Amino acid sequence: MGIAQVWGLPEVIQSCIRKPTGSPPLRPSLQPLQRLRWLASAANEVSDILLRTPAAQVDAKVVQVSGIYASTLGISLKEMQSSTLLARQKFIEMASAMDIKVLPNSAAARLLSPPPKTIDNAPPTDAAADSLDSLALQATVLESQKSLPLKKTDERQVAEILAAGIQDITNAMVEDFKLTDVLRMILETMFRAMNFQRVVFCMRDPKTDALTGRFGLGNGVESVVKTFAIGLAPSNPDLFTAVCLKGADTMISDASEARIASRLPVWYIKSVNAPTFLLLPLTIKVKPFGLIYADKAEKGEMVLDDKELALLRTLRNQAVMAFRQSS
Repeated sequence: MGIAQVWGLPEVIQSCIRKPTGSPPLRPSLQPLQRLRWLASAANEVSDILLRTPAAQVDAKVVQVSGIYASTLGISLKEMQSSTLLARQKFIEMASAMDIKVLPNSAAARLLSPPPKTIDNAPPTDAAADSLDSLALQATVLESQKSLPLKKTDERQVAEILAAGIQDITNAMVEDFKLTDVLRMILETMFRAMNFQRVVFCMRDPKTDALTGRFGLGNGVESVVKTFAIGLAPSNPDLFTAVCLKGADTMISDASEARIASRLPVWYIKSVNAPTFLLLPLTIKVKPFGLIYADKAEKGEMVLDDKELALLRTLRNQAVMAFRQSS
């Protein structure tokens, strides 16, 4: 508060910094600034739990705090737990991407330990969507170094390009920015670093309740973008719809495999039909509003290690953050 006053920060910001007094109200405040103060208070308490509580007791403590603040913030108990879990996962991914090292048994090490996946962050879908679990995006495991398409120096270069792009985008978002400019920076970073054949950005069209192609980069992308139309109806979803509804980062190494090919939408088979592709859904409060699609020209050509995977997810998360800040 002293620093805020010396710097002459606006009274609105100084008001947000002040810790609210009394017990959390039983309903959301009609005043946005007051609600923001309670949101910060809840975040502080949850962060303290993650930093200072033994792993075996974390879930119970988070549930306890969530029960206190859920009605104050106007969200359900499960939504608050899910948000906490998602934040932990994203924080760990970012720390890994930045190659942050911490002392064993420290509070930071406790914070960076993977959380148990006991809370479902995605809306319920049918059994067909649940079958996507085996396709969830993970670092590629290779049986032989001979099958590695990139040399070690190339791998380092890929990570360096991705990390540099993340830093440039972070710097851009500190200032006033145009949403389309940031989204293009994200796609350009992915396209250049990973040597994709095509990258396409899709966004929800409220008139059709579908994710439609907006722009992209790569070979013949102008005509390909126009064909993207991913319906968001949960009944009998194709592969693209199921991935977006589930919010599951997914890599298809071989699109000709029978169980994959049978679930590809007709528009994709007719107009795109890449042998290997990557899907990174964009969601806010578990609702899909966008998708980053990328593909390569040869089956099995898409190979990701842990660091590349974390960096790609960080870029996707920056796209979500850009939408939040621009809204």
